[in-house]
Amino acid sequence: MSIPVPWAYAFADRPAEHFERACVFWTAVTATRLSEARGERGEFVTLLPEGADGCVKAQRVAGGGGGAHLDLCVEDVPGFVGAALALGAETVAPHDGWAVLRSPAGQLFCAVPWHGESVRPPVVSGSRLDQVCLDVPPSAYAGEVAFWTALLPDWTSRPGSRPEFHSVAPPAGLPVRLLLQRLDDERPLSAHLDLACGPDLDAVRARHERLGAVLVASHSHWTVMRDPAGGLYCLTGRDPETGGLPRAAADG
Repeated sequence: MSIPVPWAYAFADRPAEHFERACVFWTAVTATRLSEARGERGEFVTLLPEGADGCVKAQRVAGGGGGAHLDLCVEDVPGFVGAALALGAETVAPHDGWAVLRSPAGQLFCAVPWHGESVRPPVVSGSRLDQVCLDVPPSAYAGEVAFWTALLPDWTSRPGSRPEFHSVAPPAGLPVRLLLQRLDDERPLSAHLDLACGPDLDAVRARHERLGAVLVASHSHWTVMRDPAGGLYCLTGRDPETGGLPRAAADG
């Protein structure tokens, strides 16, 4: 059964001891303000833009270095959960009206109610936070691509610009896409946030460094950064409006 996903959120999961620092950084990067905290321990916040609907949230986590995950917004949460389970997901934590799930390779994601969100936030200072990237070990890569492709049949699933990438992009107007990256070696799956910066990547990097981020590594079409809370993320050369690479880069 196909359950449409009319909205999605990118979630930044950050350690409790650095959570406030993470929120200061990411609200500056996205030109947003924080919602009131919610959850049993006040662990969730939404980054609220002016004149648009939120598409980024942050979670205070008790252990580990943090990471990222998707919240998929649907009108029929039980139906969507059932479809995910049939495709090989498992339920991690059922809640009243929403659920935490785990993909076959171990990536956490949430099925949550759609509240009518429809207005995508604008590009901010040359960039847009628009992607969750899963770093998948080689043994699990094909199965994980198949799972997300089947779970999101209305999204466009296609190989990326390099053989180790696969993109699962939503219909036009939705704010967050999914990228799967095949790792070179067998290590646990992880996830991080990506921003589309287009030709302004170097300028965006400089701005992020002024806000407290640190350069980790530079590649041909992306730059790996570490935010002030210790979380890794990437600045990419993708077009902030379309999410795609410039034609010359894609062809190369």
